[in-house]
This record gives sequence, C-alpha cells and structure tokens, in this order.
Amino acid sequence: MSFLPRKGFSHLVILILVAILGTVFFLSPIKKYLYMAYQNAGMAVGINLNNIATASYVNFIKSQSGQYENASTAIWLNQKIAYNNFLAEGPERSRRADANVLGNQSPADPNKWIDINLSEQRLYMKQGASTVASFLVSTGKWAPTPTGTFAIWTKLRYTTMAGGNQALGTYYNLPNVPYVMYFYQGYGMHGAYWHNNFGQRMSHGCVNMRPEEAGIVFNWADVGTRVVVHD
Repeated sequence: MSFLPRKGFSHLVILILVAILGTVFFLSPIKKYLYMAYQNAGMAVGINLNNIATASYVNFIKSQSGQYENASTAIWLNQKIAYNNFLAEGPERSRRADANVLGNQSPADPNKWIDINLSEQRLYMKQGASTVASFLVSTGKWAPTPTGTFAIWTKLRYTTMAGGNQALGTYYNLPNVPYVMYFYQGYGMHGAYWHNNFGQRMSHGCVNMRPEEAGIVFNWADVGTRVVVHD
C-alpha cells in the first residue's frame, strides 16, 4: 500500500495554496512597494517606466483647459478621498485659468530659477544666488522624481492627474489639481490636497506642495523658468 498522495489531490492542494497566497498578496499593502521597486529599478538602469513620462500623457496635459471642472470624486492610492476642502467653495471655484501657456519662451528675468533639493525635500525660489522663499515639498516615493536641469513648459491653473496601477494599489485620479507647473514631460510642481505630509516623499514623481504655497510659486514663475532638481 502506498502512502503517497494521488497526483490529482496534489495538484488541488497546490492550486488552493496559490489561490490563498495570491489573495494575501493582493490584500496586502506590500504590493504597493513592489510597484515602487519596479519604478525605481527602471530609472536606475536608464528606463523610465512611469506613465507620466510618455508622449500620450503629455498630449493628455495639452488637451486640458486649465479651468476648474465639476467632479464628484478623487482617488489616491485606490481610495476615494474628499478634495473639496480647498477648491469647492469660495473664490477659487470661479477663478478662471490665467496661465495655460505652451512654448519655449524665455522668462522675463533669466536670473529667476527654482531649486528642488530631494534630500531636504525643499523647494527654493531663487533670484540669482539669493533665495526669495523656500517651502517643504513631497517628491517621488512611488516613482522617482527625475534629476537634472529643466524648464517650465506649461502652467495650468487646474488640471486632472491620473496614473499608477489599480492592481497594485497605487492608482490615482485627481481632478482640479491646483497651480500646476510642468517642467519635464508629465512631471510638475503643484498643489496637493490629498495629503498633509510635506517634507516626506509621497508622490508618483511630481513635486507636491501645500496649495497656497504652490500658488505663490505659480504666480512668481514663468513658462521657461529654469528648474534644477538634485539630491
């Protein structure tokens, strides 16, 4: 008499174990960190795997008007959040977009530039060697913020941002993101209403700011203003 399990029974046990492990994985927050590792590994070997780095996402940006849109939900890391605490009431709602300007024009003042220090998680408004103001920011956690020297290529008073991965729990779809200044592909500086953890890495590659502080930079900077991002 053999005590070895039948082949069909063994396959069933394996399938049950795979199903259990798969369920545990997709219910576990660890999946978000696998996404983060995947994004960072791509950048480390010179491949940008972030959806906001694609030409289609840039075209998505260009299709937007910069005006406030009526929307009932916002999603951050697969969770619905309230976003109307900053935008839904008061003069912000009726204010028209005032700077949806595409192009490569030079800023009015070539000595004006923006320094973003990833190690400090801080943005500096610079006039030559002098610092005009500085603010805490939140840069890339789920995908890295690119480093280098760039220039603001468009400004949008409001914009919709979407990306991440639903299966891995990193999906976001955020209407009416305020004071947006794109400086490289779909990477930009902007106000963030979905968290208040500035000074810590939180984003999918953009530079998050408190909305009121992003507004200060938005009104100060021009299309063409130099942006230097470094560790």
